[in-house]
Amino acid sequence: MVIIAGLGNPTREYENTRHNIGFMAIDALADKYNISVMDCKHKALIGKGMMNGTKVVLVKPLTYMNLSGEAIRAVADYYKVDAQSELIVIYDDVSLDVGQLRIRKKGSAGGHNGIKNIIANLGNDTFMRIKIGVGEKPKGYDLADYVLGHFSKDELVVMNESLEKVDGAVNLMLADKVDEAMNQYNKKSKGE
Repeated sequence: MVIIAGLGNPTREYENTRHNIGFMAIDALADKYNISVMDCKHKALIGKGMMNGTKVVLVKPLTYMNLSGEAIRAVADYYKVDAQSELIVIYDDVSLDVGQLRIRKKGSAGGHNGIKNIIANLGNDTFMRIKIGVGEKPKGYDLADYVLGHFSKDELVVMNESLEKVDGAVNLMLADKVDEAMNQYNKKSKGE
């Protein structure tokens, strides 16, 4: 069993904001694989199902971004998964261009408070992750205001294409092909 957690903030006011791209990714996977992510357990919305022969638990923490680790730790403990090989976390990254993916097996929080809290709760930084670029904040903008802002129409088109790539990356990762996923998806989009 593999836990796939997308980071974001609950409540309608945060829907479709840059910081909620992890939730959007979980919603896209849930739609594609017909998994209902409606059970409220372990401080999260969760849904169990199958993705190409692998049992998965899709997770949307309800703890708000900065306390994401509390929910992820509770779900990981309940399902007795090994976070190093059976946890994938999907979240936003302001250092990547809009829609660009970056897959990692481990690493620091890189200033992302949700990841910082996951590392603190798990006690290590070795878990698979998919960062989805939401673009760098414009000069003069407050970072919190920027990540809690909405995508433009053009950006939404790019993000929807990116969410299809997330599906491909997740499936490679589920097949124990993380290096292949990194090679295939850790590149800039054409035209950059």
